[in-house]
Amino acid sequence: MPLPFPVAAVPGPDEAEAGRKLFAGPVEFLKGVVAMSGLPPADRPEVCFAGRSNVGKSSLINALTNRKALARTSNTPGRTQEINYFTLGESHYLVDLPGYGFANAPVPVVEKWQALLKSYLSGRQTLRRAFVLIDARHGIKPVDEEIMQLLDGAAVTFQCVLTKADKIKPRDTEGLLSQVRGRLASHPAAYPELILTSSEKAEGLSTLRSGVATLD
Repeated sequence: MPLPFPVAAVPGPDEAEAGRKLFAGPVEFLKGVVAMSGLPPADRPEVCFAGRSNVGKSSLINALTNRKALARTSNTPGRTQEINYFTLGESHYLVDLPGYGFANAPVPVVEKWQALLKSYLSGRQTLRRAFVLIDARHGIKPVDEEIMQLLDGAAVTFQCVLTKADKIKPRDTEGLLSQVRGRLASHPAAYPELILTSSEKAEGLSTLRSGVATLD
């Protein structure tokens, strides 16, 4: 019997090329959104990247797009305090969501952007998939479960992307995957494949790119 939530297979040549072309084309910062009224027109498919503070989200977006500073990186948790929209050519939006969980910011600021995050995830009709980033060194934490429950309620398909996979020893990988699979089993909106990535080693990027490119 196959394992639930297998690691996604390496894409075939056609899928890999579609992903490469999408992310190798023009990628531009469009706008930062601080209220739902500021969202751009819902005129194309979009994918969003969500993750607790300091999970490596900005680094992954930069690696996917082959840009060194498209998304701002910081060692200070909670630096991204708005929904940042990027255009992938003229066909898709890539959305960088504010980090959730602990943040080095005043409580009212944290509460405001967490509310914006929840409103966006619950109400954006063109959102095709949320990629929920999980630090491979730590697995799924309770704060990640909160976002997953929100996505379940909003019926937004989400896929777990394990970041910093190069930071764990091969012998620890199975334990990590077992923990993640066990936590995902109770989430009906979870897409049934996992993606292991490393921004530093460029691992899993082709798989993630092709996954975005095949959504319409």
